Amino acid sequence: MFESSLKQLGDALRAKKISSVELTQLYLDRIATHNPELNAYVTLNPEMSLAQARTADERLAAGSAEALTGIPVAQKDIFCAKGWLTTCGSKMLHNFVSPYDAHVISQFNNAGAINLGKTNMDEFAMGSSNETSYYGAVKNPWDKTRVPGGSSGGTASAVAARLCAAATGTDTGGSIRQPAALCGISGLKPTYGVCSRYGMIAFASSLDQAGPMGRSAEDLALLLNTMAGFDERDSTSLQRDKEDYARDLNKPLNGLRIGLPKEFFAEGLGSDVAKAVEAAIAEYKKLGATVVDISLPNTRLSIPVYYVLAPAEASSNLSRFDGVRYGYRAPDYTDLADMYEQSRSQGFGAEVKRRIMIGTYVLSHGYYDAYYIQAQKIRRLIAQDFVEAYKHCDVIMGPTSPSTAFKLGEKGDDPVQMYLSDIYTIAVNLAGLPGMSIPCGFGENDMPVGLQIIGNYFDEARMLNVAHQYQLATDWHSRAPQL
Repeated sequence: MFESSLKQLGDALRAKKISSVELTQLYLDRIATHNPELNAYVTLNPEMSLAQARTADERLAAGSAEALTGIPVAQKDIFCAKGWLTTCGSKMLHNFVSPYDAHVISQFNNAGAINLGKTNMDEFAMGSSNETSYYGAVKNPWDKTRVPGGSSGGTASAVAARLCAAATGTDTGGSIRQPAALCGISGLKPTYGVCSRYGMIAFASSLDQAGPMGRSAEDLALLLNTMAGFDERDSTSLQRDKEDYARDLNKPLNGLRIGLPKEFFAEGLGSDVAKAVEAAIAEYKKLGATVVDISLPNTRLSIPVYYVLAPAEASSNLSRFDGVRYGYRAPDYTDLADMYEQSRSQGFGAEVKRRIMIGTYVLSHGYYDAYYIQAQKIRRLIAQDFVEAYKHCDVIMGPTSPSTAFKLGEKGDDPVQMYLSDIYTIAVNLAGLPGMSIPCGFGENDMPVGLQIIGNYFDEARMLNVAHQYQLATDWHSRAPQL
């Protein structure tokens, strides 16, 4: 069952070849065996998961099941889930049990999916390797001495190791696509506003977006059908007609125009990654697509722009964690100001404190105009580059990450090198565009390589079609690590 697609699992459940309780228990047993080594999950609650499974079996028996009814899905620990510990990978929230559900969690609950557990992540989603978590680093199941990527590294590791049928992630600067690439799975960041951010603990509000992570594009389409939807509690949620993201999966690719940005294939890209991506482009040509050379000239500025804007928003969003209302409170302090200082100093990790300090600096008097306003202006130029590019192509392709998964601890002492891991993904978030990563081969040390597909606004169905047709012609997405 662990190699079955979501559609195959749904068919088996409806045909009563297996019950949701049995399927959930199979995954819980597999987690118990492999999670101690991978550290992909931080919270499990078998009683709650199996209770949901029993309810799902009742729905299945009554004939009122939906596509995901009875299927175990893991949730990134950034989503509040009622009655579940929700830590965001931080000591600051190590004892926070959410009293309510995030909108994304509600959508899965309404569909009858099973919450299998909460997956590990970089603290407050700040990181590219899943090494900043208070609960320890996640291991890449392809090579346990290497990182799984971040911040959704726990989710990526769990999906790749078949410790869940599928899972959720969030993407602020590449945190779905980069770990998907490094772990050899498929992951999609939707257009900003397609999935509600209500109940998703905020890092950078103008960049954060929830998205699905699974084995294939077909699985992502089914997941996004459930996750997407308007939510009046989120002021950035878009009120749009409901759509079926799986509707175009089987369309042929004849006439598809693929844009290849010269900036994505320049210095800094690993030769092994380039070789796999170029082979994937060649496969697309066989499927009827044509290639167009394009330029995204302001892409080179995306890293500095991001590391002005994202820390600025983080500084504001994380100011609420003060030790007063919920979360960690320092055991010893002299007065209220000292309690704030001690609680935040002890509750946040080094990377989070680094970004809070940078964000506070760029928002301070005398620097706001010089840094924050300038970064916002360049952000508009980056978005305009994509607008111009889509006049000449239908989708944009390139590498997801400049290298395959690196060794644990390899970049821990060099934050700038760590930040460069997201050089191909950040511009998509700054522009609010949809982007995805799918497996396209293996590089050095037999580690997975990801192909990034970037679509125009609200073009998720076309992207999923483009990915699905490639996955029908290749088998990279079906390969699994040996545990």
